[in-house]
Amino acid sequence: MRARINKYFERRRYIHSEKESLDQISPLTCNGESLRTVTKQDLAKMFNANEIRQEWTLAELELRSACQIKDGTTGGVNPGDRRAVWYLVKALRATSVLEIGTHVGASTVHIASALKNLQQREPHPTRHMITVDREDVNSAASGAWVKYGLPKSPAEMIKAIQCEHLVNFVTEPSLKLLDRCQDEFDLIFLDGDHSAATVYEEVPRALKLLKLNGVILLHDYFPKNRPLWNNGSLIPGPYLGTERLRSEGAEIKVIPLGQLPWPTKLESRITSLAILSR
Repeated sequence: MRARINKYFERRRYIHSEKESLDQISPLTCNGESLRTVTKQDLAKMFNANEIRQEWTLAELELRSACQIKDGTTGGVNPGDRRAVWYLVKALRATSVLEIGTHVGASTVHIASALKNLQQREPHPTRHMITVDREDVNSAASGAWVKYGLPKSPAEMIKAIQCEHLVNFVTEPSLKLLDRCQDEFDLIFLDGDHSAATVYEEVPRALKLLKLNGVILLHDYFPKNRPLWNNGSLIPGPYLGTERLRSEGAEIKVIPLGQLPWPTKLESRITSLAILSR
């Protein structure tokens, strides 16, 4: 009981601290006109598509053999969420993807794998992705993959699945990249600095780089800042950042993916992935 009480007050302090930091930022303009309108029914159709499931079965074998990503100990996206990202890229028939937050490359290789699958079936246009992190994720001295004892860097995993021609690694703070980038993207995955202040600043910038009917995907979104799993943990930033934008008039909706058709983590099918919709 004491541990649960301590956890509760720890969460409250965390949320309060994030709110204080967020309040220091002047209001931003946020235009959600480029966003695709997505419903829960749309998502259910994507995640239960037989054709995508069959193609995933083959891709998963290659990913497991080539990448050897440890689960639950690296801070990377869990296996169920990685599968969901793969399905989304496929269902959207994405040609261009921006990932904010490479870390150990768990989601990076799955995005690249889905792009390769699409490229093989539709040779034109050429697919590509940019993945950005403030740290040099491929460094043999300081990369997170070394810290967590993984056998391959993100770049080596990308090479192992023969996707190096599809992926551009960038070492740079996310806001700086978003401000200077001239490309447009079908899908932008925000999974970097999860602080409320950064998410609040990332979303309007990401929307400017989004193609018409594009999708922004959030990770670690906890609706109403309530824990999703029985371990009591949560990350308040994505919820606080997007709620402030909404309160200031941004015409965006946040649609949590909720339960997936396959396991995610902690013996559940719950995911913290969420989509921004118009």
